[in-house]
Amino acid sequence: MLFKKALSLFLLLALGAPVAAVRAQNGAPSGRFEPSADSWKKADKLLKKMTIEEKVGQLIHIGVNAKFANQDSPYFKELQRQVVENKIGGIIFFGAPIYETTILENRMQQNAKIPLLMSLDAETGIGMRFEDAVNFPWAMAVAATGDPQLAYRVGVITGREAKAIGIKHVYAPVLDVNNNADNPVINVRSFGEDPQAVAKFGTSFIAGIQSQRVIATAKHFPGHGDTNIDSHRGLPIIDHSRESLEKTELVPFRAAVNSGVGSIMIAHIALPQIDPEEIRPLKDYQGGDAAPGAEIVKEKATIPATLSEKVQTELLRKDLGFKGLIVTDAMSMSGLTLYFNQAEAGIRAFLAGADILEKPTDPADPIIHGLIDAVKSGRITQARLDESVRKILAWKYELGLFKDKITPIDEIDRIVGGNESQALTDEIATRAITLVRDEQHLIPLDRARKIGVLGISNGIDGTLTMASTVAGLKASGVKFNSAYLQEGSSAEQVAAARKTLADCDTIIVGLFGRVRSGDKNSTGLPAGGTTLLRELLKSDKKVIGISYGNPYILQSFKDLKTYVVAYGDMPSLQRAAVRAILGEQDITGKLPISLPGLYSIGTGIIIKK
Repeated sequence: MLFKKALSLFLLLALGAPVAAVRAQNGAPSGRFEPSADSWKKADKLLKKMTIEEKVGQLIHIGVNAKFANQDSPYFKELQRQVVENKIGGIIFFGAPIYETTILENRMQQNAKIPLLMSLDAETGIGMRFEDAVNFPWAMAVAATGDPQLAYRVGVITGREAKAIGIKHVYAPVLDVNNNADNPVINVRSFGEDPQAVAKFGTSFIAGIQSQRVIATAKHFPGHGDTNIDSHRGLPIIDHSRESLEKTELVPFRAAVNSGVGSIMIAHIALPQIDPEEIRPLKDYQGGDAAPGAEIVKEKATIPATLSEKVQTELLRKDLGFKGLIVTDAMSMSGLTLYFNQAEAGIRAFLAGADILEKPTDPADPIIHGLIDAVKSGRITQARLDESVRKILAWKYELGLFKDKITPIDEIDRIVGGNESQALTDEIATRAITLVRDEQHLIPLDRARKIGVLGISNGIDGTLTMASTVAGLKASGVKFNSAYLQEGSSAEQVAAARKTLADCDTIIVGLFGRVRSGDKNSTGLPAGGTTLLRELLKSDKKVIGISYGNPYILQSFKDLKTYVVAYGDMPSLQRAAVRAILGEQDITGKLPISLPGLYSIGTGIIIKK
């Protein structure tokens, strides 16, 4: 036995497995990753040679949706200008094809005097932003399995695949404790409502990412879970005492700091009991990410954590002891832009303690020039500027960007989206499906019934939204009629769906109330679909509801007697949900959250295949 363990350890090390991976297999994942003494020494040397403009540029990471662009195109020239003239420190990439992204990264790296740090929101792996990669299930689905090792494995693959396409800074995991059922922006992005469980799964995810020498980011400090406002649309106010924060919101972040997470993202949320400074909306507000639907809160607004020294320096730096990179949430979000112009927001965020100001409004010039002027006027001291820039440079040296800033493209298709990624997403999906209620004993489904399938979506993606559900049922030989309603479906379309399902005695309803950041109806369902669903529940038809998003949606349809939670609409989750209701797999998932007034955390009916 000892020989086998020793041999396994030897093989892991011989194959280049990081120490963190070995520790994780022994049940004690270590995610600590920080610049070495040599990296700090090199950073100090370079810092002495830099101008104010070069130093300020390092603080700014602009947002880009990559695409093919000729080098003479306005798109390419503008991005090149930000790199060469404004000397930006990095780029955060959003949805785009993988090869176009990597090639654009390389072009900009060639233009950069100091290597750029490329970043990505990758809460569900790089597939969260790139359709040509595997998209893992949401964090809440991972938690529903009860196995933190799965979070570690997702982190390992996320770090590996991110690095393969030139991304060395991952904005994940979400460590918000989702203890508010009405939260429109976190929801299934969270590992759940138990602070200790969120800490356990979150630190496992961090250990996985950082085992690949990629920086993980715990977000959104000090906790975006207990709010019913989306900070893309307005400023959430969390009126919690320090004592309350210590019991809930801060628990996962303390664990992340203690485990050695490389960076933490600050949220645009107000905490009046921590920092009571009052703020007022701008009279000449021009709009942020959600300008058409921006929400100015009626309550007395106080300074967001993004701009609060009491939150960033006093609480995070001094009390929690965090020494890594502090990154702001997007500076273009309405929770910030409703109250501050970009120049003032940038100055205050930096003075509060932030190192990287992520995704300012386009173009980034106002925030950059504002910071430069603040340094020259003495509002920002040279010492404060050097503090953050030194840290950024040390990380860039540690990540190997000065040694090799160009990403080879010939290995991408050997690393990204392989069999291991697909097998892991299928394993998580299979183990996550949760049967919350089955009062009529409809699971497994009686195939002899006349079956109908109804998709109800808060998006406008068409029937492609439920394609994996339909395909799964067909592959299992189930015969059915199907209808689909989405945001904006007309009365005529609702009537047509009603007619399609009229002769069916059992209806499978896919409830696609998905988290859609910045959307007014995030996590909800459209009126037309809701009306038809209520009609079906009042009829003598049997209804099986599958939540392909918001798990709390049962609270709006309490008459739904059979309720399955899949926690997301990823193809893997849709396929697993179909197998579950057909009795083709075990159902073992348990709720990582409670459904207030209905079911407690940990609920889950276990059914064997």
